[in-house]
Amino acid sequence: MNSQIPKGQGAQRNVINKFDRFTHEPEDFELDLIKTQVTEVFPKSIINIIKSPDLMMDYSMNPYQGCEHGCSYCFARPTHEFWGYSAGVDFERKLMVKKNAPELLEKTFQKKSYVPKTIMLSGNTDCYQPIERQFEITRNLLKVCLDYRHPVSIITKNALVLRDIDILEKMAEKNLISVSLSIPTINEDLRRVMEPRTSTAKNKLKAIEVLSSKNIPVNVMIAPVIPGLTSDESLGIMKAVSEAGARSCGYTLVRLNDTVEPVFIQWLETHFPDRKDKVLNLIRSMRGGNLGEKRFFQRYQGEGNIAEMIHKTFEIGKRKFFANQERASLTTEHFTGSRTQQLRLF
Repeated sequence: MNSQIPKGQGAQRNVINKFDRFTHEPEDFELDLIKTQVTEVFPKSIINIIKSPDLMMDYSMNPYQGCEHGCSYCFARPTHEFWGYSAGVDFERKLMVKKNAPELLEKTFQKKSYVPKTIMLSGNTDCYQPIERQFEITRNLLKVCLDYRHPVSIITKNALVLRDIDILEKMAEKNLISVSLSIPTINEDLRRVMEPRTSTAKNKLKAIEVLSSKNIPVNVMIAPVIPGLTSDESLGIMKAVSEAGARSCGYTLVRLNDTVEPVFIQWLETHFPDRKDKVLNLIRSMRGGNLGEKRFFQRYQGEGNIAEMIHKTFEIGKRKFFANQERASLTTEHFTGSRTQQLRLF
């Protein structure tokens, strides 16, 4: 374990990339010197078709690969290995940007074969992570969606979403936008080490208030719920976000697939060594003795008494704080495949 805790990141080390024969492991003194490195990549398409049967989305769109937010539990970490990087420190510090994403999106919308369905922005890594302040790719994607009147559902951990309130308001007028804020904890001491470069819980709650005041529907994802670490906060979070104006609330159970496992374990060893065994054993109790789960539906459901207790807690919370409320259902009726609302003749 490091003699010093790296500041502003979740991963304590790089972990071995299963595709690489050799892996560079930074020395302790190097960790604080690692700066964010940005590389431009040039995809040929920007919309991903979602085929997973247990996900309630049809398309997703990710302007960035890798994420500065530094959440140790992030399910997207293993995707960084396909680019030749580590799911550990590399995931947070070696980022890829898709500057041509808005151009690709517009070309997709103009295709006669394109079928409009709500796009999840992002779905993999956060579209409002800190480098978005510089590159504004997310903002430009939203501009294209507004021009073409295409529905978008945003999910983020960052109050930077408020920067684009001018675009979001206009989209909300045509029922084209919803925003999900991810809030796994409102304990600021825990948030600071668990998701070090995200917005504070206070700022996330403020973002809910502002968005809701502009009639932009807000959902909150309490994700992931980590037994022995955050699971006791669920009702408190639901109460707080409901009072701030959120219309609905969802959740997921933590799962540590592939190289997420060693990153999370190292993080526990660094920040919560006294709770490490308890937390890991509770996760195993929900995952059939494992720390990860890849089976469709089961990966979100879990099993055993702990999982059942979490599910019951959310049932109670939804009845108490979100009775008769549902997530926003967006429309594609205004989309014509052009910047004008004139329908195609052919």
